[in-house]
Amino acid sequence: MANVSNTQPLQKIKLFSLDTLQMRTFHITWLMFFVCFFVWFGLAPLMPTIRADLGLSKAQVGNIIIASVSGTIIARLIIGKLCDTWGPRKTAVRLLLVGAIPVLLVGLAKDYTTFLLFRLAISVIGASFVVTQFHTSMMFAPSIKGTANAITGGWGNLGGGITNMVMPLIFAAIVGFGYTKEEAWRYAMIIPAIMMLLVAFLYYRYTKDTPAGNYDEIDRTASKGSTDWSILADWRIWALTMAYAMCFGMEITFDNVASLHFVDTFHLSQSSAGLWAGVFGAMNIFARALGGIVSDKVGAKAGMKGKGRLLALVLLAEGAGLLVFAQANSLVLAIVAMLGFALFLKMANGATYGIVPFINEKNVGLVSGIVGAGGNLGGMLFGFLFKSEHITYVQAFTYIGYIVIAVSVVVMITSFTKSSVAKTAPLGPQVALAE
Repeated sequence: MANVSNTQPLQKIKLFSLDTLQMRTFHITWLMFFVCFFVWFGLAPLMPTIRADLGLSKAQVGNIIIASVSGTIIARLIIGKLCDTWGPRKTAVRLLLVGAIPVLLVGLAKDYTTFLLFRLAISVIGASFVVTQFHTSMMFAPSIKGTANAITGGWGNLGGGITNMVMPLIFAAIVGFGYTKEEAWRYAMIIPAIMMLLVAFLYYRYTKDTPAGNYDEIDRTASKGSTDWSILADWRIWALTMAYAMCFGMEITFDNVASLHFVDTFHLSQSSAGLWAGVFGAMNIFARALGGIVSDKVGAKAGMKGKGRLLALVLLAEGAGLLVFAQANSLVLAIVAMLGFALFLKMANGATYGIVPFINEKNVGLVSGIVGAGGNLGGMLFGFLFKSEHITYVQAFTYIGYIVIAVSVVVMITSFTKSSVAKTAPLGPQVALAE
């Protein structure tokens, strides 16, 4: 007879365990997110080569950056609703299978227009984030949802950094086999597409929608109702959407422009620029999780109000760090400043989704989708700054720094006290490193 506790959300994160459905889902969903982010930004570190191959102007590169995050805005809204109706398992598998198609075919792009369209299509896989946050929320108790979401989100975001390091190496290896640079960037994208297909199999085979089973195996009638659009009247959702635009929006913007910035400003090689851009993303291995853990601990003591203030403070620190980075006149100072604002940016990501599951617990998927879409909307709008022929990258980073600081003030004065944080485990989050 099955243990009843195995069909309930876990009260503790057994980090190095695969013994339960919840922990298998935990690890597979962050892996899925990681692979999607690896693929989503796989072209970014190769842009110096692609720019030369296709003869792209600064404005065209800017349009490509905008396209690379635009499709995700609508996709995240749709994916959030599909998680509520289909379930996260079917949603993830279908997203991976469909998303792999433009990744396989992007190498056929021969000019600016076709490359732009492929980049727009690839951007849809950024909606994988919503699946991960939704699925993780289903598997863990309220007291540790923030921590669990932050860990899976952070480790998934890590893909955007690792790809900056790895894709130039794949590119160089292909060149080493005798192919031209123009051929190498095209063939390099075949590997990420294969990764997506492999993860689709893992997700289908080893996960379920909830601890009790898939939606079609249990009584999940609530998920089949009409969308509750009344939640759009809740100002807290929009405050979180703006906050996520500032942190995650800046993250995906930096993932897109970092290599070009280091090449053009500090005259680094494509591989060296990719390495430093990858260091920015690699901080997700701990920084986003740190934001979620601190959010849960603050929530246990000060409720939603404390969670909101924490988010405001890390956004403020992010904005200040961006201003220092923008004015850095040496590579060393730029790297130090980058590490500083990256820490607070990624903590803000985790702190935002430490609040999201508690805004409206009957519509977690929709709220996650709206706030997640806000992150991509921020990335899209920031892209216009980097597109302009009249604004330098340094000026763009400066403007964004001030905008982030302004939003931190908005978050600080927003009341998050309408709901209380569930306290099934008053001592705060529990993460077991060995079981």
